[in-house]
Amino acid sequence: MIEKPSVTFCKTCTIPSCSAIPVEFDEKGVCSGCNTANSGTNIDWDRRKRMFESLISDYRSKDNNYDCIIPVSGGKDSYWQIHIIAKVYGLKPLLVTYHGNNYTETGLKNLYNMREVFGCDHIFFTPSIDLLKKMNRVCQNLMGDMNWHAHAGIFTYPIRVAVEKKVPLMIWGEHGFMDIGGMHSYNDFVEFTYRYRNEHCLRGFEWYDIIEASKEQNDEIFEREMIQWKYPSDDEIEDVGVRGIYISNFFKWEANTHGKFVQDEYGFLEHDTEFQRTYRKMSNLDDMHENGIHDYMKWVKFGYGRATDHTCKDIRSSKITRDGAIKEVLARDHIKSTDLERWLKYVGWTEQQFDESADKFRDPNVWWVRDGLWTKHDIDGKERSYDKCSLKDEEKNKFFNE
Repeated sequence: MIEKPSVTFCKTCTIPSCSAIPVEFDEKGVCSGCNTANSGTNIDWDRRKRMFESLISDYRSKDNNYDCIIPVSGGKDSYWQIHIIAKVYGLKPLLVTYHGNNYTETGLKNLYNMREVFGCDHIFFTPSIDLLKKMNRVCQNLMGDMNWHAHAGIFTYPIRVAVEKKVPLMIWGEHGFMDIGGMHSYNDFVEFTYRYRNEHCLRGFEWYDIIEASKEQNDEIFEREMIQWKYPSDDEIEDVGVRGIYISNFFKWEANTHGKFVQDEYGFLEHDTEFQRTYRKMSNLDDMHENGIHDYMKWVKFGYGRATDHTCKDIRSSKITRDGAIKEVLARDHIKSTDLERWLKYVGWTEQQFDESADKFRDPNVWWVRDGLWTKHDIDGKERSYDKCSLKDEEKNKFFNE
């Protein structure tokens, strides 16, 4: 008999010890994300600004090429990055977008408006819809992430463009794992790396893994279809000198403040209705499933979701109390969102197929089975049972079963 798992939660925010991102807790029970965020209050941001100005002066093009590349989705962070680079410092960026065919209506409006208000050159890559459907199915079965194609596209295609156009400087927004989990210190001045992309953003899978899995699942994808997900070689990157910096190392990163600014200054739009799995209405509008069924898979795996992520950030910026955050988490994190209906129709699956695929990725450090239902410890200290377990009896062995 396996003992019930025991998950602890940060004493300051809502992040759990069994997390999708690297996170540590200090002797007071405070997570590394909160400690890293607090360290931002001691940084001389004026000095960081001067460092940034010195850095970009070395990359201003001397041969009438682009000064830098900015990977953009059309979200609030994209707007703020372009504002700093193009409007404040007068650089000529090339904007690069991976379009995964899941934009919300509001997200598309923001994307097209972004092109109008900033007047920057902009490259889009939109994969074949048939290929995207296959990748959704294959990756959901392989790793429990139907959106692998989007993560891989965002963190591969812009680098390919940088090599092709011979533009060495790439400017990203915040380092996601540092922002939420404190993976690095602000004093590390961490930059984009292939290793971070592969091990964390891409779940450790590359294009060739997808091809192999597609054969095993009789949903074959061919190498010639995966060109834009192939990362450039070391020699190609070194020949151009491609370097990816995070603007959050040089300017204080606060998404709520940036969101309000780009709304007022550039007409950025919030989503017109609330999402089911989070209270924020201006995040992840480039993909209708990011706040929905894709995020639900994080709940399936680790027992938390987007409401937890957003409350962590908003607690740290004093936008919400921890008590208020816990109410949001308990109300939203478990919801099986209705955008699943769109996704099932998109890929040609039934809900039972999805549930059977999803349950294979439950973490036994979080979940156990009680009376045929998935059960876990919640942030308020209570045990609660949720969805029906779809695993066969012989597959339940690693889960405590009362």
